[in-house]
Amino acid sequence: MKRLAFAAFMVFVSLVGFAQDDANYQMKVYLTDGTSISYDVADVDSVVYREISEASSDCNGHEYVDLGLSVKWAACNIGASSPEDYGNYYAWGEIETKDDYSSSTSVTYGVEMDDISGNATYDAATANWGGTWRMPTYDEMKELIDNCTWVWTALNDVNGYLVTGTNGNSIFLPAAGYRYGTSLNNAGSYGYYWSSTPFSSNTIYAYYLYFDSSNHYVIIRSRDYGRTVRPVSE
Repeated sequence: MKRLAFAAFMVFVSLVGFAQDDANYQMKVYLTDGTSISYDVADVDSVVYREISEASSDCNGHEYVDLGLSVKWAACNIGASSPEDYGNYYAWGEIETKDDYSSSTSVTYGVEMDDISGNATYDAATANWGGTWRMPTYDEMKELIDNCTWVWTALNDVNGYLVTGTNGNSIFLPAAGYRYGTSLNNAGSYGYYWSSTPFSSNTIYAYYLYFDSSNHYVIIRSRDYGRTVRPVSE
């Protein structure tokens, strides 16, 4: 299959050079079932070959990856169009983005809360993606750290971590930074991903996944910060 895709790509490269002079050239793709599909080279912008993991699927229209853990992890952040896209930023316990992230605009700052995972009133993943999507709990984030291999890398020039499970499947977490006030901070160098779990000893804090190029762990921070969300599903 890879040889077939590469051969088709090389034919495309060969023909594209003639496309400007002669629009009658075609690219012909032969499928494994014996059929073929033809395209006018002048109409083809590019050919992309991408290997899809058998463990990848989708839930309610959003792709997830099975890392061999207790939950499936989404392939991209809420609001993102690709794994490396930063996506949206949410204050903890809020389901919509906003222009200003501060204690005065926070809905849950100083409010006694239980774990919000799966609660559509407070869980950005459940509210925006529906289905069985929800924010990961503290324990599920710890499981991701403790049972996967983390490699700092870049995907399409975006820094972040390639996180690989014991079954060989991977997700990419971009270093999307955080929002506070009206500013985006530390994008490209640090990642901050909300969990659904509040800090029980102080009602202004909640747990989140923090990482930089050398570290990754779960800590607490004030709920009014705008952070990215990577959903999970059963």
